[in-house]
Amino acid sequence: MGIQSITPATAARSESARRRSMRTTLAFWAFVGPMFLGLIVFTYIPIIWGFVLSFFEARRTVTPTQFVGLQNYITMLSDTAFRQALATFALFAIFIVPTTVAISLGLALLVNSVTRGQAFFRSVFFIPTACSYVAASLVWKMNIFNGLPFGVANQILNLFGMNSIVWIGPPQPPLYWLPLVTVRLWLQVGFYMILFLAGLQEIPRTLYEAAFVDGARTGWKTFRYITWPLLRNTTVAVVLLNLIAAFQAFDEFFNILAGGGSASSNLNLARPPLVYLYQVSIGDQDFGRGSAGAFILAAIIIVITVIQGRLAGFGQGDRG
Repeated sequence: MGIQSITPATAARSESARRRSMRTTLAFWAFVGPMFLGLIVFTYIPIIWGFVLSFFEARRTVTPTQFVGLQNYITMLSDTAFRQALATFALFAIFIVPTTVAISLGLALLVNSVTRGQAFFRSVFFIPTACSYVAASLVWKMNIFNGLPFGVANQILNLFGMNSIVWIGPPQPPLYWLPLVTVRLWLQVGFYMILFLAGLQEIPRTLYEAAFVDGARTGWKTFRYITWPLLRNTTVAVVLLNLIAAFQAFDEFFNILAGGGSASSNLNLARPPLVYLYQVSIGDQDFGRGSAGAFILAAIIIVITVIQGRLAGFGQGDRG
């Protein structure tokens, strides 16, 4: 009798639990399903299809026509313009990566030392990160470095009695690097400052107090022996993210250097890999060669990231 009286209640609880589990599963897929479907359609399928195209001749069509094996890869690696694009990236990265790290770390140290209004300064420096690269590049090109007497940069020069300068155009001297670098710094320094600030706030205050008791004063020594070593993982992450972002540079180069008429030739002054691949794929409609170049670039990014992470000891900050 006891078993017969318990069985219906147990069955009811089991049925209720099953319904709750089903509702939870349906709710999960209702929220995640559209995003997952979008990833498949707009990310994974294009990547797979691009990899397939890289082994075929595909001119003016995204349908593979003739299998060429590794010929597209060989052509891209032997292409002087592609190697020059990689050299442009190297020049850009050599300057932009350490400069971004230094400025963002300096701002993080300053903001972290502020006792009042820290949230305000965090927001002020982070706001440019939300700005579109295209919009910022056009502002830099048309308002700040437009080469006209009323441009902001030339007005500053005029205040010191200097003549106006055509910033974008002449290959010598290469002044076009100034708008390219400054717009990238303005857009990304705030983001990396937040990363450094988070790392600084994870450092225990007791370490600084112990150093003060031992006679060390706040300044270079505490930064060198406490702050900098404990920021190693954060610094490596910032460098890796910055390097990958430099590899993916496109918007500022395309929008600042490119333009209508004869100005379109300015794009060849400093052409990073993505701009060159854009010209090959969209301009020349050679999707096979463009896909091969994209996967070569992806392989270079992966190799450099792995090597740099291992050399910097990424993830080993807590080891003795």
